[in-house]
Amino acid sequence: QVQLVESGGGVVQPGWSLTLSCTTSSDIVNLYVMGWYRQAPERQRELVATTKIGGSTKYGASAKGRFTISIDQSKKAVLLQMNDLKHEDTAVYYCNAGRGFLRNWGRGLQVTVSA
Repeated sequence: QVQLVESGGGVVQPGWSLTLSCTTSSDIVNLYVMGWYRQAPERQRELVATTKIGGSTKYGASAKGRFTISIDQSKKAVLLQMNDLKHEDTAVYYCNAGRGFLRNWGRGLQVTVSA
């Protein structure tokens, strides 16, 4: 019912930028809290950023000042612009769509920052 199609991951060098995209439906982007989480090896899944049309935007501490989350209603997608990437940003990134107690997850997208 809730389909989340992630794209934009890959391997980049430190200091470079990358944009992740999570495409869904108009109903989802208009009504759900949309966001990105990530999980690195030996680490718990952590918040990167969330946003809601007509609502608030939140960033995790590691993302603040470097990453920007936005919703493109025309493309029915939530975007994550990541700048000044660091080795510590290497992780599997998961798109999320939530409403109330419900949480829907993408399959995950590998982002690797390496020289």
